[in-house]
Amino acid sequence: MSWRTTAYRAVRPLLFATDPESIHHAALRALASPMGRSLAPSASGVGDPATNPAELLGLRFRNRVGLGAGFDKDGVAIRGWAALGFGFVELGTVTPRAQPGNPRPRLTRLPADEALINRMGFNNAGADALAARIAEARPHLPDGFVIGVNIGRNRDGGLDDYPNAARAVADVADYLAINVSSPNTPGLRDLQEPERLLALLAMVRQAAPSRPLVLKLSPDLTHNERADIIRAMLGAAAGVIVSNTTTVRIGQRSRSAAEEGGLSGRPLRERQLAATAEARRVAGDQLAVMSSGGVDSAAAAGAAIAAGADLVQLWTGMIYAGPGLIGETVRATAPIVRG
Repeated sequence: MSWRTTAYRAVRPLLFATDPESIHHAALRALASPMGRSLAPSASGVGDPATNPAELLGLRFRNRVGLGAGFDKDGVAIRGWAALGFGFVELGTVTPRAQPGNPRPRLTRLPADEALINRMGFNNAGADALAARIAEARPHLPDGFVIGVNIGRNRDGGLDDYPNAARAVADVADYLAINVSSPNTPGLRDLQEPERLLALLAMVRQAAPSRPLVLKLSPDLTHNERADIIRAMLGAAAGVIVSNTTTVRIGQRSRSAAEEGGLSGRPLRERQLAATAEARRVAGDQLAVMSSGGVDSAAAAGAAIAAGADLVQLWTGMIYAGPGLIGETVRATAPIVRG
């Protein structure tokens, strides 16, 4: 653990005294500001963020550590994420039309478990607004900083929402991640059936033919379900993200663990590693594998890469470990090269 992480943990109780969604948006605004961007490299401790570039999805990533979808749905702090030293960022989930999401409060901390529960409901400003923000940031971004956009459907929408969202961001996104696994939009997980997924991938590919497609899966799939989906994806998608948040509650110590929504953070670590290894075993070298869930330390990032991940994504881990986690995980993944 770096001194940055130790220092952050010392001040964390003060941050946690504030409503979690309010402080989340305050942090985004700070990181989007010129002063925040200037302080970002010191806060993350990455050093040279391009020490271990990777060629994946037909793209060059300056390193293997990225920000997971949901942290910056509307691309408020794109330049700030680059300044922190990430190799890539996944924005969204974005829908074709703006929507407010579910009523607040909708984000809960579970400090005893180093976890979060969210029931945000794809709150976002819409695909057109996100595309404009990406286009504005592009000229200011370093080489090898990849922007993915995670797409979904409006709460009252249908399958056409996916190609519509893809079409809106296709000119500015480096890759598209298709979200069929959030537990907070009714009926969304029903799309995780191989035949329906293949039809959906074909629709999105037609809308954005030049962009690599990645599928984000639920951690609540059985081993057989996940394997069947991954086999069906071979030749139809470029990568897979394992995994989204879970509705399963096993052994959580926090009193708020029964809250409705998707659980993220440390409780997902072992399941995420097992899913990562399974995805690599089934896909071989035919899919890029992104590991997302429970990556909250250098050891966890290294374990994900060793299990078969090409890339790792941070989210809840940063809430508990702070921005110093970025530098720790970039260094932990740098010695490992996967062909």
